[in-house]
Amino acid sequence: MGTRLYVGNLSFETMENDIQSLFGQVGTVTDCHLVSDRFTGKSRGFAFVEMSNQAEATKAIAELNGKDCDGRALTVNEAKPREERSGGGGGGGYGGGGGGNRNRY
Repeated sequence: MGTRLYVGNLSFETMENDIQSLFGQVGTVTDCHLVSDRFTGKSRGFAFVEMSNQAEATKAIAELNGKDCDGRALTVNEAKPREERSGGGGGGGYGGGGGGNRNRY
């Protein structure tokens, strides 16, 4: 299994193949995913790149963190493990607060 990297501060014009090509100059890219907004389809300005091994990931961080890409200085570091999400949001109900003039005659 490879090492997953977070790539941030991407220009909204940067495409997934641009990222894959850039990281491919440093080592073997096994996966590349540019994160996009689910409603508009536009880039959210960050991606995840998986390098084939830890040595290549370390080299990619050293060589590409701070490097200019489409006019922006990239942020490259090891991705944090994804946190488990709970099923649904908290139950926001309408708590009653004893108020007002409800039962006054």
